[in-house]
Amino acid sequence: MLISALFLSSVVPAFADDGQGAPLPLTADNVQAFLDEFFSSEMTQTMYSGAAVAIVKDDEVIALEGYGYADHEKETPVDPSQSIFRIASVSKTFTAVAVMQLAEQGKIDLHEDIRTYLPGLDFDNPYDTPVTVSHLLTHQSGFEVRDPQQSDITADLDLYVSIEEFAAQRMPDVVREPGTSYLYDNFAYQLLGLIVQNVSGMPFEEYMQVHIFEPLGMDNSGYLLKGKFLEHLVRGYDLYQQPIETYAFVPTVMPEGGMLSTADDISKFMLAFLNGGALGSQRILTEQSVEEMSIYRSAIHPLLPNTTYGFEAQLQQFPMAGSSEAVIVKLGDMLDTSSMLMLIPEEKVGVFLTYNQQGVLRDVFNAQFMSTFFPQYTVPAELAPFEPYTVEQLTPLAGYYSDLRRAPLVTKIDVIDDGTIQLYNALLGPRQLRQVDERLFIDEELQIFTAFTIDEASGRAYMKEPYINPLGYARQGEKPVGFIDLAADNVYSEYILTLQSLGWYPNESGAAFAPEEEVTRAELVHYIVSLLGVIVPEFDQYAFTDIDGHEYADEIQFAHLLGMVNGDGGGRFHPDQPAARQEAAVMLWNVLKQQYPDELFASVALAGYTDEWAVPAVKMMAALGYHGPEVTYTEDGAVNFHSTHVLTRQEAAALYYQILMVPSDLIVAEMTAQAQEQVPPVEEQTPAQQESPSDEDHAA
Repeated sequence: MLISALFLSSVVPAFADDGQGAPLPLTADNVQAFLDEFFSSEMTQTMYSGAAVAIVKDDEVIALEGYGYADHEKETPVDPSQSIFRIASVSKTFTAVAVMQLAEQGKIDLHEDIRTYLPGLDFDNPYDTPVTVSHLLTHQSGFEVRDPQQSDITADLDLYVSIEEFAAQRMPDVVREPGTSYLYDNFAYQLLGLIVQNVSGMPFEEYMQVHIFEPLGMDNSGYLLKGKFLEHLVRGYDLYQQPIETYAFVPTVMPEGGMLSTADDISKFMLAFLNGGALGSQRILTEQSVEEMSIYRSAIHPLLPNTTYGFEAQLQQFPMAGSSEAVIVKLGDMLDTSSMLMLIPEEKVGVFLTYNQQGVLRDVFNAQFMSTFFPQYTVPAELAPFEPYTVEQLTPLAGYYSDLRRAPLVTKIDVIDDGTIQLYNALLGPRQLRQVDERLFIDEELQIFTAFTIDEASGRAYMKEPYINPLGYARQGEKPVGFIDLAADNVYSEYILTLQSLGWYPNESGAAFAPEEEVTRAELVHYIVSLLGVIVPEFDQYAFTDIDGHEYADEIQFAHLLGMVNGDGGGRFHPDQPAARQEAAVMLWNVLKQQYPDELFASVALAGYTDEWAVPAVKMMAALGYHGPEVTYTEDGAVNFHSTHVLTRQEAAALYYQILMVPSDLIVAEMTAQAQEQVPPVEEQTPAQQESPSDEDHAA
């Protein structure tokens, strides 16, 4: 699979309770012992360079600590009161507070069409349901995905790009009926920041300073990376604890993720929120607004809630427990930082953790903290007796699902038996799920839940599978209408119709597919880049002299920058030239070779002819199954990839399908294990010993 994912694992607590599952009292002494043990453990040492944590309970801060280094090279320790962290998407909670403040004053109606507050921003909404402020707050806008891109990062710390300018450039259209599905939406919170700015008449960052930070005494919180915020900004580190150069984003002020703060400042916010919106004599929210922000607004099932106004459910499910509606969380991630804000209002407890290295430290922390102090929120759910669905009742859930946020993340659902389905995707392969409640299923091996709902208007199902993607739903594909020139007995039909169902090909009656038509190099690049799941930027200059003005010019340029294509060596790409099958193999190989070393596939025996420069790539394609039924095998098991043949559209469909569905990481892991057992390699022909190319092979 060509996209990556973060896998959240269940973690057995290392800090023990009394052995009977009773909670340890949350006192200052117990918390201090817990924190010291946690951050000094061998397991967590590799997960952070520097971290700050604040814990509050019953109107007081019971822990405010720094661990590790704000700058490892200078050995500058983390100071929880002075060290500035990028709190990333935890910023969304504060943006939501600003919206609620203006709603209290009657200046914003949460159920009003956002066009009322965003004059001049144009977008298409083909549905009768308007996008409301509430939809933005709860990630149910229906907007096409607009996540931050690599091109949004800049080393120019003096560059200023306004929210309104950036929003106008990136404004998406509505592609799902507002309010029908959950999709974590960064851009929605950027629009909320713009609404705050428009309604208040103040720059967003100024509004936040005057109406939230100053009243709470949050003296080290802001959005502009200059002055003390730049001076005290912690140094960021990658997953290998190598330093990352200081960077900025566009837009310069990001309501969705650009807030800078300290653990000490966030502790003040937690105290205010848990005290009904007030800290001392200063009030930032009414008690009613605090309550409104604490209620989950949507859920595919009660055990799998989505979001409140400004918070979300715990992404990490506890075994057989799901996520508790009594716990509200906001997580944040950037290149070099991860954060977690967690509140348990009924316990008057708040936890904030931030660290200057992106990763799963917070998930390990959360599992141990909750199991130690609040195990009542982690116990298996008590479900009422339930009559499992029959096969006929399960059938509407079957089919292919595409993740709303990452379209290349595709899952296939098959009905196995009464009350049992099989979930299959390229990340984890096949998994069997058993029904335990109305449209709720459990993976008994992973001990986590997956849930479904049916959209009454379209009849299509939505799925929330939190282990793969807790940040949104996956949607069942449409019923494919087929193509007028695609015979029912065509061996490529499943590949083609599946891709049509998922939107990779137009799903319109009367269209032709031209299954045996040659695929051009430009079209091939277009689809492979699309399967990477990225938004391709627009370019002013191109590396190849023959692509300017071509419909796929930007994708070809992006592929070149990615190292996927190199052209003919003379500055030309020949975009409309038919692509040979081995060219397709090399394009994929150039993307994957850093991840999959070529020696892993050395034992693959090839038959037929492959140009020497393409041999490692073709071996990978054969080993991973990135092909259709056109590939043949000799009696002794050698693979004939027909490397120099031109790639046809039906063969390309098989390739695209396999990229979406083949669990390549699992295959590679198995191959690696076999290699470590020193299995003798299969003897193969060298390129010089291979058959000479036939006239047919030279069709490319």
